[in-house]
Amino acid sequence: MGFHYRKSIGIGPFRVNLGKGGVGVSVGGRGFRTGVNSKGRRYTNLSIPGTGFGYRTSGKGCASSVLVMTGIGLFTRYLLETCL
Repeated sequence: MGFHYRKSIGIGPFRVNLGKGGVGVSVGGRGFRTGVNSKGRRYTNLSIPGTGFGYRTSGKGCASSVLVMTGIGLFTRYLLETCL
């Protein structure tokens, strides 16, 4: 593994990501973020805040990301309700 560098500067819902490979930008908040990385590739990131569970797609596929995260959220809720 080599050295890496990443710094993120937040300006409201926008984020400028500085890394060894260049500059990327993203927009969103906790749980949902979409953007373009330093190589020009689009991505969408969905997560359940505070759990560590998330799903990231590259390029197109935002609708599938929403469906997957909805399924994970419902499954997590089911587990929490049955265990408590």
